[in-house]
Amino acid sequence: MSSMTFQARRATLDDLPELKTLWASMNFPVSDLEKQLTEFQVATDKTGQVIGSVGLQMVAKHGCVHSEAFGDFGLADYARPTLWQRIDTLATNHGLVRLWTIENSPFWWRNGFVPAKKDDFTNMPNQWNRFSPGWLTLKLKDEEALASLDKEFALFVETEKQRSADVLSKAKLLKSIFIGLIALVAIAFGAAMVWLLIKQKSVGLPSH
Repeated sequence: MSSMTFQARRATLDDLPELKTLWASMNFPVSDLEKQLTEFQVATDKTGQVIGSVGLQMVAKHGCVHSEAFGDFGLADYARPTLWQRIDTLATNHGLVRLWTIENSPFWWRNGFVPAKKDDFTNMPNQWNRFSPGWLTLKLKDEEALASLDKEFALFVETEKQRSADVLSKAKLLKSIFIGLIALVAIAFGAAMVWLLIKQKSVGLPSH
């Protein structure tokens, strides 16, 4: 068994019949999971046969590993590392800060998951039932530090927006002043021309 190799990839519609069989064997709600197909990763053997799957639901920078299923759990320990590598890559690519699971295989404990403490649930997405027993969690990034950075970035963006608005306002004011000056010059020039014309006519009048 140790020489067996597996590959992990995102589930596709072509995998659905096999997945539905797996889910049914685990007494999972098949119709519900079918709607969540895009969350699932599958492990395949060298022939392309799906031998196991696991879901990763991502909400607000948190990920929930769920609905792990295998046709033969004798292969699970050999396939899980490949699935875990896939999940870890997805978590990194999507900038997740924490993973959650209620899967109880020792594999998850060996890969850093620990029982969730009361404080851990503070930022847990409401989509998941925090009152379910057996939650394990794995901290990937410092949530507080990221939250602080997000606030600082938001403040920076707002400041830049205000600065841009101020610059635009000043530019509009200068444009208005410039147009006003051009208008005054044009009026003055026009008045001067009219005055010259009147003066020329006045000079050219015959005397009596």
